[in-house]
Order: sequence, then C-alpha cells, then structure tokens
Amino acid sequence: MWSGDKYHVASSSLMASMAKDMSGTKHSLAPLDVYIDLCLKEKTWSKLITYLFRWVEQRKGSIHLCCKKMKIISRSKETIKKVLRIVKLDCIQEVELNFTQKLSTLAKFASLLGKMRNVQRLLLSPIHGSAVEEQDHQALLQFTSQILRLQHLRYLRMEGPAFLEGRLNQMLRCLKIPLYNISITNCQLTESDLTHLSQCPEICQLKGLNLSGVTLTNFCPKLVQGLLEKVADTVEELKLNLCGITDSLLTALLPALSCCSQLRVLSMCGNLISMAVLESLLRHTHGLPALRLEFYPAPRESYSSLGILHQERLAQLKAELWEILTDLGRPRKIRISPRPCPHCGEDMCDHLNPNT
Repeated sequence: MWSGDKYHVASSSLMASMAKDMSGTKHSLAPLDVYIDLCLKEKTWSKLITYLFRWVEQRKGSIHLCCKKMKIISRSKETIKKVLRIVKLDCIQEVELNFTQKLSTLAKFASLLGKMRNVQRLLLSPIHGSAVEEQDHQALLQFTSQILRLQHLRYLRMEGPAFLEGRLNQMLRCLKIPLYNISITNCQLTESDLTHLSQCPEICQLKGLNLSGVTLTNFCPKLVQGLLEKVADTVEELKLNLCGITDSLLTALLPALSCCSQLRVLSMCGNLISMAVLESLLRHTHGLPALRLEFYPAPRESYSSLGILHQERLAQLKAELWEILTDLGRPRKIRISPRPCPHCGEDMCDHLNPNT
C-alpha cells in the first residue's frame, strides 16, 4: 500500500525492488490488489506514477490497481480515459474532476462514472452547458442516468452547474440514499429547483448545505425558510455566501436558523446586511449549543453610498458587536470580513472571540 506520491524517492531502486518482489504474482490464484491515492496532473506525472501505470498494464491479469481517492486535473480526454482504464473503478470511493469541462464531456465520462458503484463522494468543477439545446439535454440524461448506479453516494459537490437551472429535480430523483452533504454553487436556480430540493427525501439526514453563489434574493422567503426547516435537525455546516441575501430575507430566516440545533459552522459572507439585522442574527443564534465558527460580512453601514469601505466606521461597528457578544456571554469565534471569501487569512478577517 502507498499513501500517495508525496515524497521524492530513489525511483530506480524502488521500482527494481517492486518488480522483483511482485514478479511471482502472475502465477497467483487471485490478483494482487495494489492501493494508491492518486492526484494526477497531466504535465507533472512523476516517474513513479508513469512506471506504476506501465507496470500494471503489463500485468493486467495478476494486478489490480485500486484507488480509494482520485483527483484528476487535466484537460485531456485521453488522459482521463487512460487512467480510468487502468484503475479498478469499483474500488474508488472519492472522485474529483478538477478542470473546466463541457456538459458533453461529462456525458462521455458518465459511463465510466456509473462503474464506480462504491463512490461516496463526487466532486465536479465548473461545467458549461445549459441543457436548453437538444444536444445538451441528451448529455444531461446520459449523466443523470449513471448517478442512479451510485448507490453509496453521500457527498455531492457541483461547482457552476449551469445546466441544472430548472432541472435540479432530474438530478435529485436519481439519488438512492440520503445525502450527508450537498454543495451546489455559483449557478442560477429557479424556485421550482429550490422547491424540489426542500421536498427531496434524500436530504433528511443532511449535515452540510452549501448554496454559495446561488442568488436567493428573488425567491419567496418562505421557500428558503422551508428548506432550512427541512434540514434544521441535522445540518452542521451551512454556507450561504454571495447569495444576495438582504435584511428582509435574513429576518425571515432567523426563526428557522435558530432551530438548527446541530449547527457548528455558519457562513454568510458577501451579502449586504445591516448592523441591526446582524445584531438580531447574533442574538437568535446565541442559543445554538454547537455553533463555534461564524463568518459574516462587514455591516452595510461600513460602506459609503459608492461602495467604499470606511475602516474607522467598521472599527466602531466591530466594537459594538464586541459588546453584544460580551453581554451574551457564551464564547464564540466570529469573523467579520469586508471581502466575500469565508476562508480568508488574518489580513482580511477580524476576529471577535470574547471570553476565550
């Protein structure tokens, strides 16, 4: 077993030793399983990986290359096909395709995805295509038909899936078991999409929900509220960054948020929220026993009418928030950021952490 290609080794001696030790396996009654986690970058394949692939191809009958975690960073369809032809697909538990791709490309990959029947985590980078045209619609059908085969899928992350607009139900109805985490980011969804998501029985055990970059401001507040109520008993991480959330929408969501008893992480950066509503949010979430990490935007009053951040005004508002948190008493780690990224560094986030 090999934990991954992280360290430089004397590849020639290692490969010679490997070849010698494994030379007797071709007469074994059962194939030898070789495990390795793969992160493949087309232009930076190490000598070890190149040798390993060649070595396995030469011993197809006696060696199974097993990979529980696979990440592919490549624009080459041939590279993807080559890798997936070598690896034993039903061993993969986590797969990430981290490159910009078209929906048609994803459809061609779908048949191989369907063979990864033990995949638990599926992560897809930005996918272009709207499924409006007949060609894209057929590609979407090809892709979703293979999701039906993934009977252990628990974690689904899709970044920029434009083709899901108005068609999210087509994806959701392919899920076979409840999800633990769903992340659909940087795309447009319709009210019907949100309705289907809130009514989907496969989110009844959801622990992570990320809709960052999905504009929620045009939706009926009760629709968003209904979604939060559906996951309130189980959700531990909730990310609603850059969702266009305004005071009126957030105010409507406060009762549902205050019922999320298992919530540990709440992130709402990049939304335009006033100081008064932010204060109300802090008070509503004060009773959540598990909440330990919170990311909020700088209050609206920190900016001029032209959108320019006033540092002195922000410092004053932070002092007021500090007093509120001190009065509430329970230790909380809160980050107030004028920038949208919820995972930014010390230089752009300010920490309010009383009594710790």
